[in-house]
Amino acid sequence: MAATWIKPLHVNKGQTIAQTLADRTDYAGNPEKTEKGSLVIGYQCDPFTADKQFIATKNEYETHVRRNYGKRNILAYHIRQSFKPGEITPEEALKVGQDLAMRWTKGKHAFIVAVHTDKAHIHCHIVYNSTTLDCQSKYKNFWNSSLAVQRLSDIICAENCLSIIEKPKPSKAQKHGKWIGDHKPTFSKTIKNKIDEILPSCKSFEDFISSLRSSGFKVDDTGKHITVCTPGQKRPTRLNSLKGIYTESAIRERLESGRIIQSGSSSGGHIRINLLVDIQAKIREGKGPGYEQWAKIFNLKQAAKTLVFLQENGIDSYEDLKKKSSSASGEFSALTTKIKDIEARQKEISELQKYIGQYSKTRDVYAAYKASGWSRDFYDKNAADIILNRAAKKYFDSLGVKKLPSIKQLKEEYATLTTEKKKLYSGYHQMKQNSRSLSIAKGNADRILGISRDEQNRDLSRTQQREDSRE
Repeated sequence: MAATWIKPLHVNKGQTIAQTLADRTDYAGNPEKTEKGSLVIGYQCDPFTADKQFIATKNEYETHVRRNYGKRNILAYHIRQSFKPGEITPEEALKVGQDLAMRWTKGKHAFIVAVHTDKAHIHCHIVYNSTTLDCQSKYKNFWNSSLAVQRLSDIICAENCLSIIEKPKPSKAQKHGKWIGDHKPTFSKTIKNKIDEILPSCKSFEDFISSLRSSGFKVDDTGKHITVCTPGQKRPTRLNSLKGIYTESAIRERLESGRIIQSGSSSGGHIRINLLVDIQAKIREGKGPGYEQWAKIFNLKQAAKTLVFLQENGIDSYEDLKKKSSSASGEFSALTTKIKDIEARQKEISELQKYIGQYSKTRDVYAAYKASGWSRDFYDKNAADIILNRAAKKYFDSLGVKKLPSIKQLKEEYATLTTEKKKLYSGYHQMKQNSRSLSIAKGNADRILGISRDEQNRDLSRTQQREDSRE
């Protein structure tokens, strides 16, 4: 159950760069914590002289760029990764930590990995140089980097059949703002955190509402929708707008069931699966209905990514996954149809403009040809224009056009359609990616959990019958 954070290391007050780096690397490689140094490894550096090698690359970098950042200079980055007690050996933790460090730095930075066994939980310290191995650039930290490294850590842990935290909370040793990358949590996130905190001790929904109020939250449950306000929040948040496991119905179900949700059976009962629990179990088992066939097509890494994707999107039931996947697919299909309709009309407008221009240029020639009594000599001399005029008339007849629109009208319509298409395209790629991700997640979940096509169809039929009965 890896809990992970990242911290940039600056020069400590009253110390030199060398002293600061030595303090951090010495702490990580402390023989008393690492079984006499046997649980310490280095990448592109000796783990016990890493501080000196880090400094050497920094000196070369400063010579190259001719710049000294002074107090703002970030010397290195420190990642800490903790594991659930009794779930992993120190040697396994070292491999997991090394994998995390290599994938996070992409092999461009020297680093050391040290596993500490002096606590009840095994934890791993990673210290990597902010300067790249080629001494040409530095690692650029980014907004919410702690969440990114935590996500990567979760994926790696799932790949190694280790449990991950379903609703992670910041480390007590680190302020919440630092834990999420110096970013203040949103009101919605604050409400979700509070729900997760108080729900285990609540016996009923009324007890839950009372606990929220006693925690300083304003709750209005007198109207159609229950709303919640955090301390300092001006506009209330609807409980149902939190979605996933935080809606009113989901919270009532969590209270009634104690979050013990049975996996769906292949007969009779409606499919109801706690995906986060069952997928982790299947990853550990490496067997089960459909697993061998799934393993031929997919791999453990994709299963891990599916698990983390579901966790991040608050999807913990198969029914919820199906609904979101179907809804996203339908929305994307409708959007694609709208864009194609616009493009088809624009193509038609372009064709119409071409034939109107063609007709206008040849109209007088064709009128003269008609006035000549359809003279063969006149036709021979003006055949090209006459053919173009007839082609334009034939095109208008195919569209059923009786009165030709003006070129100005067509240009205005084309411009309006272009503006509308741009608006639709603004969300096209995100909608496409969301639909694709949900579709892949559902396909992986079906294979991992061994849900057959027949069972999916039966469940879909039952859902449709319930919806028909409501109507």
